[in-house]
Amino acid sequence: MSLSTSVHRRSPLLLTLAIAAVVLIGFAIFTQVWTDKLWFDSIGFGTVFSIELITRLALFFGVGGLMALLVGGNMWLAIRLRPRGRRNGDSAVLDAYRRMLESNTWLAVLTPSIALGVLAGMSATSEVLPVLAWINAVPFGKTDPVFNLDYKFYVFEFPIWQSFLSFLLTAVSFSLIAALIVHFATGGLRAVRNLGRPQVTPAARVHLSVLTGVLLVLYGLQCLLDRYALLVGQGTLFTGVHYTDDHARIGAKLVMAVISFLVAALFFANPIIKRTIYPAAALVLMVISGLILTLIYPAVVQSFVVAPNQPDKENPYMQSHINMTRDAFGIADTEVTEYEAVTQVKAGQLKSDAEALPGIRLMDPAVIGPTYEQLQQVRGYYTFPDVLDVDRYTIDGKETDVVVAAREMNLAGLPDQNWNNIHTVYTHGYGLVIAYGNRRQTMGEPEWIVSQIPPIGKLPDHESRIYFGEQSTQYAIVGREEGQDPIELDTPNGKSNVYAGKGGVGIGDALTRTLYAARFMDFNLLLSDRVNSQSRILYNRTPKERVQEVAPWLTVDSNIYPALVDGRAVWIVDAYTTASTFPNSELVNLRNSSADTQSRMVGAQVDENINYIRNSVKAVVDAYDGTVTLYAWDDTDPILQAYERAFPGTVQPKSAISDDLLSHLRYPEDMFKVQREILGRYHMTNPYTWYAQSDLWQVPNDPVKANTDAKEPPYYLSIKWPGDENPIFSQTTVFVPRGRSNLASYLAVVAEATSPDYGKLRVLRMSDTHQIDGPGQTFNAINNDPKVAETLRPFLNQGAASATYGNLLTLPMGAGLLYVAPVYTMRQGNTGSYPALAYVVVRFGAYVGIGSTLQEALDAVFAGDAGANTGEQPSGTSTTSPSPNPSTSTSTSPTTTPTGSATANPAAVALLEKAQTAFEAADAALRKGDLATYQAKNDEARTALAEALKLMGR
Repeated sequence: MSLSTSVHRRSPLLLTLAIAAVVLIGFAIFTQVWTDKLWFDSIGFGTVFSIELITRLALFFGVGGLMALLVGGNMWLAIRLRPRGRRNGDSAVLDAYRRMLESNTWLAVLTPSIALGVLAGMSATSEVLPVLAWINAVPFGKTDPVFNLDYKFYVFEFPIWQSFLSFLLTAVSFSLIAALIVHFATGGLRAVRNLGRPQVTPAARVHLSVLTGVLLVLYGLQCLLDRYALLVGQGTLFTGVHYTDDHARIGAKLVMAVISFLVAALFFANPIIKRTIYPAAALVLMVISGLILTLIYPAVVQSFVVAPNQPDKENPYMQSHINMTRDAFGIADTEVTEYEAVTQVKAGQLKSDAEALPGIRLMDPAVIGPTYEQLQQVRGYYTFPDVLDVDRYTIDGKETDVVVAAREMNLAGLPDQNWNNIHTVYTHGYGLVIAYGNRRQTMGEPEWIVSQIPPIGKLPDHESRIYFGEQSTQYAIVGREEGQDPIELDTPNGKSNVYAGKGGVGIGDALTRTLYAARFMDFNLLLSDRVNSQSRILYNRTPKERVQEVAPWLTVDSNIYPALVDGRAVWIVDAYTTASTFPNSELVNLRNSSADTQSRMVGAQVDENINYIRNSVKAVVDAYDGTVTLYAWDDTDPILQAYERAFPGTVQPKSAISDDLLSHLRYPEDMFKVQREILGRYHMTNPYTWYAQSDLWQVPNDPVKANTDAKEPPYYLSIKWPGDENPIFSQTTVFVPRGRSNLASYLAVVAEATSPDYGKLRVLRMSDTHQIDGPGQTFNAINNDPKVAETLRPFLNQGAASATYGNLLTLPMGAGLLYVAPVYTMRQGNTGSYPALAYVVVRFGAYVGIGSTLQEALDAVFAGDAGANTGEQPSGTSTTSPSPNPSTSTSTSPTTTPTGSATANPAAVALLEKAQTAFEAADAALRKGDLATYQAKNDEARTALAEALKLMGR
């Protein structure tokens, strides 16, 4: 009696807990969905949210409901077909299950069917994007060589049919299993020991036979579909159809489909013939036929027909694969030129390349990040990325390659990391810092184009606050009521700011605040007085996040970059449409193909296999208000066209790109890396050569990065292609033969978006008659050169300063290949140290030169006269060699003690003393973090120094 009472008392508690769990789960789902809606509405992409949500719900309930209907319906039918006579005693478990079926039929049927339906529905929601693409698919206008089907079928339709058939096979299999269990429990199916075979009632026989027949029909359809899978599957030589596929496997799949349909017909007829042995025997024969047709027969063809004559038999299939791979990766129009690179030098050899010399970038974005940190960070709560970016700006009427970085907020550097500081005070970074790519100051620091806080320089005024950036990983609360004091830190001098942008979601009402407090599991959003009626919450603040959220069908480039466009600081994001079912195209891993020493610093690509890629979209994210704008860059791409139809109005036409924005767009890095990986083998268009692999290229390891097996990254720089009249901004890389170190070829793509040749891939193929050293051999020769060794000895022997090589650039110049590497020096044992450009090393053929400037290094190689001026114009240029121990916390000029001709000129002496005083004042200002005074005193010192040098006749 007491036990019964205890159970009765616990029941309301369990029911209450169950209801509470349901309410909490429902509230969590509502919170996520509703806050997502608010975010998409705030950014102007509400249609993306609604279309995705409707499609997701349709798939969940459609697929889940179909699964539940099939399983539940067959269970219910099996119960209805149970024998009228009751039998007991076979098994206690079966007896209990039978009683439950009879007394709680709906519970017994609905529980497993709904559970399976929910699982199937949840799985189906992952197919939202493929389904939308399938519904809105457009043709490619090209057909495959085997079935003569438009590529549209393979890219859009084949994955959907494959998923749908897989689902139906699973659903019918579960239905068959569920029906078997119910029939066994209710007596429709019995295992009789004496008979040695199961005993089946007529009703159960009909039910199970029909289900088995349906399963076989679906299997036959799967066999028919599998024929098309051979065009996107990995074979023995490549991805796509091989000889054995075409002559054995495709036919075998067709025969197996016919056999499966015939066996299915026997099962459908079984209720009439009432001899289960016939369809069962046919099923066994089908399995044996499958082994012969799909395994043994293709193996025989491969071993005895193909293997002895593989190059000849596979020739047309290799040709088709090569052509379609080159098409899928956008390398079909690559221009290959035989290049007889000279290795001898003579005076004036670079005269015809004079215009390209100023474009040689000496500031390495992967090295000078610490220099930006020390000279432009201002406070510890600001930061710059490890790898800076290369862009182009028109300065003084001339397009100039620059190195650019955004000064973002570094929350890890806050003196007090409390909730108010993280979310309401330190809300934004401030300004882009831009320096010339080919200039330096006297002590080797970058020469600034835009610097300081607020930014000053040679570019027009612009909105400089960065609320959305790569380091903006925490949400921020912005906005103040009228009359309230501003609380957002704006500049290091203590000035505060109130956000006036349109970004973020308003959280002025109690319900929205509660929902966001639940979303972020942060009750400070409810308790803090700093959250008011005018507050807005900024989240999903990194440019990559924002683009991926509003365009989930795009794959974003791993390296985005900031730019000043139309008076705003923006982030430019290259985005790709990709596919893994493009017919007959080689399947590659996107992460592995784009990996190099730089990707280890900026982040890896997504880990997915692809065999088609297009840079279909250029995206722009405003750094102040977070606005995302998508532009259709490759509007001929059918995948882009499909998603434009799926999400109408979300992508702007290419014509909407402003001239200012267009001048900053460039050829994307990850796509170029994938293309160079493919070109390593697919530059060979002759099937026999491709098969023999006699001319394989590979990207060399980065020679500058010691103890690494990572590939050398491609470089952005302006080069003058042989035969062209003018240099153009390009992305470049080199190849070496597989397993060798000498240079095989030089690849460049026109990266300047304003050029009519944008995206043109060009290759200089080295001659086979004489060897041109590759990057590894060149770097080794540079290190072993006596003059280089002598010059750098003070930095390589554990001294007070160390030397670091920058990127080893390769340029086609002087009818050969010119290698250029900047050398940076940095004081050791100082927490404020930073790399400063001290020397430049060049190599042409076997000749190596080093100098304090590029001009000196070139003249040293080309018999004292390179024949062209490099255009180096550092402010306050000194005629002395750079100091071997540049200060790590200042930019002080070399000692200006008057000697020589200066002592004979009192005016020069006075100017030198004035310069020295100003440099000392600049050092003091920098230590205090006063960048404005630091820059002013530096400018004053350099002006005085230049005037003194002029008076001294230098």
